[in-house]
Amino acid sequence: MLFFSADEKYVAYGGARGGGKSWALRRKMILMCLRYPGLSVLIVRKSYQELRENHIRPMCAELAEIATYTDTRKTFEFKNGSHIKMGYCDSEGDVDRYQGQEFDIIALDEATQLTEYQFQTFKGCLRGANDFPKRMYITCNPGGVGHGWVKRLFIDRDYREGENPKDYRFIPAVVYDNKALLSKDPDYIERLKSLPVSLRDAWLYGKWDAFQGQFFPEFDMSVHTCDEHEIPKEWSRYCAIDYGLDMLAAVFVALSPDGHAHVYDEVYEKDLIVSEAAKKIKEKSSGVCQFIAPSDLWSRQKDSGKSIYELFCENGVYLTKISPERVQSFLCLKEWLKPYIDEDGRKKSKMTIFRNCSNLIRCLPQLLHDPKKPGDASTKPHEITHAPDALRYFASSRAFFASQNEKKEKPKRLSQKIKGNAHLRKL
Repeated sequence: MLFFSADEKYVAYGGARGGGKSWALRRKMILMCLRYPGLSVLIVRKSYQELRENHIRPMCAELAEIATYTDTRKTFEFKNGSHIKMGYCDSEGDVDRYQGQEFDIIALDEATQLTEYQFQTFKGCLRGANDFPKRMYITCNPGGVGHGWVKRLFIDRDYREGENPKDYRFIPAVVYDNKALLSKDPDYIERLKSLPVSLRDAWLYGKWDAFQGQFFPEFDMSVHTCDEHEIPKEWSRYCAIDYGLDMLAAVFVALSPDGHAHVYDEVYEKDLIVSEAAKKIKEKSSGVCQFIAPSDLWSRQKDSGKSIYELFCENGVYLTKISPERVQSFLCLKEWLKPYIDEDGRKKSKMTIFRNCSNLIRCLPQLLHDPKKPGDASTKPHEITHAPDALRYFASSRAFFASQNEKKEKPKRLSQKIKGNAHLRKL
């Protein structure tokens, strides 16, 4: 009833599985078309197969005496002039089909399967020269490529310029609300309880901080982030860079004498040419002893005949080349982030991130596993990969610090081994 009566501009309904979200979304769109003659509605799922099985087929049965479905236009047309267009968006490019179209109501079913670019594009279709309020309704579960933007807008309520907090509302849905499902399938809850912890928390309880496919499940805000504090001048400082015209991501890291890494600042800006990117980096590079970048920046550009590396050097940023293999460099980063228990029983990590590095903190927990390459992170959505890539460049360039005990033991074991081997003593 909360979802049916909600009238905010953007309403998200979801959380756990089995809450009846798709049924509620479909039912609300039908009721609105019946109530408001001439209403233009779009219902979207990721793939056509999902759209057909979850919406088109049941709606054809439900609306047999009320609306006419035309398969070529994939549209239900009501006698009062309202219509519901059925759409799908399987790839980034699919969303371009809807540019230029106008809708009074847009419903995104399983919105966490869509990227933020797709969501923003659909927002642009929410318009029309009539008196109908323009609204968007979405259903969602934790996880998926769109987990980050849904969580930011509806769970964390972290708004950017131009986003009005009053326009957004989240209504939780859990399986315990779905009496029809529980009466027909009373064992469903037990099956959810038997799942691995991350899946159970996401699918049964609707927790947004733990979801299937998360590449860095070890990331913990209470462990890996901290307030800003002064960095001693004697600590070594590094800057790792991931550069492209679409985004410059640079992370600034200080190493303490005991081997802890402190990510103390970042640059995260798009559409910067090299001279502009170099200027942004130099503004924060006081005390930096090394600028780290991947080897692809050494490739010569066809237009200028110069490499990105040379252009950075010309603008006062001298890069050190690394050639990080993706899986290995992500493993290095996982080692840095791996939690441990200190002598006082507190959970700690060898790497902490200052909270002013908001983009790195936002992107790390959103990164997903690549479904086709074990051990690698997904490159989609591309926007969230830049800051983690910059951080893994730092991680792969610096051997993970061993504990003090391990450092003391290694020379001793080596000297003992040499004493027992005369041919090694000669070497």
